[in-house]
Amino acid sequence: MNKSQEWSLQSIQAEINVLKHKPGALLPILHALQDRFGFIPPDAVPLIADSLNQTRAEVHGVISFYHHFRTAPPGRHVVQICRAEACQAVGARQLEAHAKTRLGIDYHQTTSDHDITLEAVYCLGNCACGPSVRVDNNVRGRVTIDAFDALMDELQTRPLEVMG
Repeated sequence: MNKSQEWSLQSIQAEINVLKHKPGALLPILHALQDRFGFIPPDAVPLIADSLNQTRAEVHGVISFYHHFRTAPPGRHVVQICRAEACQAVGARQLEAHAKTRLGIDYHQTTSDHDITLEAVYCLGNCACGPSVRVDNNVRGRVTIDAFDALMDELQTRPLEVMG
């Protein structure tokens, strides 16, 4: 995952100020905040609402409508499983069910160790090689259940520090 920066009210307001004068500024502001911080901090909602002369409910409604937006920091890795028809035709539904069981979470949730956030995506442009999975910014094709397990083992393994 890209390293997200720590947020502050000032850094949120700075992102808002860059974009607030553009037509339809709400979505670009939300994308900018998530790109910079990895999620949309809850404290951003009143700042956005005030800056755009909207209600907090309007801003929150847009955030909650789009599954792309997160309101909590993601795990160390974001794993997205393609749910488009081409991937479903070659086993993505079984892969989804297995992933949720293996990780003990549903879509839009993060494992308790904060290693993996699981998300659905509706096309990765890798249709001929389904089922496809994106881990952070890397797309992998023909992901079997065994390949998924090996990938999760790799992502969830941390080096041990040897004290000497």
